[in-house]
Amino acid sequence: GRPGGPRPTTVPAAAAPAPGHAAVVEPLVERVDPHQWGRIDDDGVVYVHTAAGERAIGNWQAGDAEAGLAHFGRKFDDFNTEIALLEARLASGTGDPKATKAQAIALRDQVESLPAIGDLDNAAVRLEIVIGVADAAIAGASTARIAASNAAIKANEDLCAEGEAQDDSTQWKSTGDRLKAIVEEWRTIRGIDRKTDDALWKRFAKARDTFTRRRGSHFAELDKQRGAAKEAKEELIKRAEALSESNEWGETAAKYRTLMDEWKATGRAPRDVEDALWGRFRAAQEKFFSRRNKVFSERDAEFATNAAKKEELLAEAEKIDPAAGLDQAKARMRTIQERWEAAGKVPRERIRELDQRLKAVEDRIKAAEDRHWRRTDPETEARVAQFRARVESFHAQAAKARASGDERKAKQAEAQAKQWEEWLRTAQNAVDR
Repeated sequence: GRPGGPRPTTVPAAAAPAPGHAAVVEPLVERVDPHQWGRIDDDGVVYVHTAAGERAIGNWQAGDAEAGLAHFGRKFDDFNTEIALLEARLASGTGDPKATKAQAIALRDQVESLPAIGDLDNAAVRLEIVIGVADAAIAGASTARIAASNAAIKANEDLCAEGEAQDDSTQWKSTGDRLKAIVEEWRTIRGIDRKTDDALWKRFAKARDTFTRRRGSHFAELDKQRGAAKEAKEELIKRAEALSESNEWGETAAKYRTLMDEWKATGRAPRDVEDALWGRFRAAQEKFFSRRNKVFSERDAEFATNAAKKEELLAEAEKIDPAAGLDQAKARMRTIQERWEAAGKVPRERIRELDQRLKAVEDRIKAAEDRHWRRTDPETEARVAQFRARVESFHAQAAKARASGDERKAKQAEAQAKQWEEWLRTAQNAVDR
């Protein structure tokens, strides 16, 4: 609705009392010296001096002349204070200049018959000045009234334009708050004629209503979407709860990840149920993962125990010395391998380490077995014996040729002997490896 009630007509700033100034503070006025401006004769007649001459203003029979002079001096002081108040009112810009002028005229009309002793001529001049300044203030108030009205219209036009600029905004919260603030600002603006104010208000109200309708439609659609999101999330919760008792740890964990992706893509449900829905969904997940973690913890403890058993078996295996007896070493290794398999699984991060250590022992026994086989292989022994016989044969031929004086033939036989010696060493190395 339209802010405020009936609008007052334009009031100039100078005519309205300023906040906190209900009245002008009474100025300090210096007291008059009545001896300077008047006298009382022996018959009690009271006179005041003016530029036009001495004038009788009354009689004094209530006491001596000093008391009388003081009495009529105080009356002038009171009159002078009233003038000073009018001057202060005009100087401060408070009060109605028309009322100030009327009061100044009333005081001026009293000067000629005022029963007071003081500078009446100066009082009259000051009152004429007050009347003149009040006339100027009255004229200025009319100009100020027009300027104030124009400024008020401009302020409302700016607010109206700002409101119209917001009618297509999608910043629902901030724009709604700003439109409320504009209404409050509108209430504070005064001095516009009713016709202009009504026209501007209709423009603003139209823009505000357009925004309000759009906002209502938006939130109605949002409520619809959130209702659908609520139904979708309730279905996701059912699926999550159905999985919570599963023992298929890897497969079910993957399904929960898929459910979480679907949950995020669903959007928010109504605010009053969103947290409760999320709590139910998380509870189903936590039930499954708590069970899985418990099983995994127990399994990890079992695997750690198994690893400790295998370390003991490794310590035993690594002490085997094939050189002390190959058959005995192989028999001990077979027993350790059987116990190794029976020990069970170990933590994944230790599988490679433990298996490599066991394989190193197995390789050491296998290498010893290979060496033994090569040394005991009849074909190998026959080959070595053949190579040795050929070496000896060529050495004999060299000696015979040298004895007969055939040095060339002797050197040829020695060269062939050297070649067969190389082959003999290679064969023997193959056996001894």
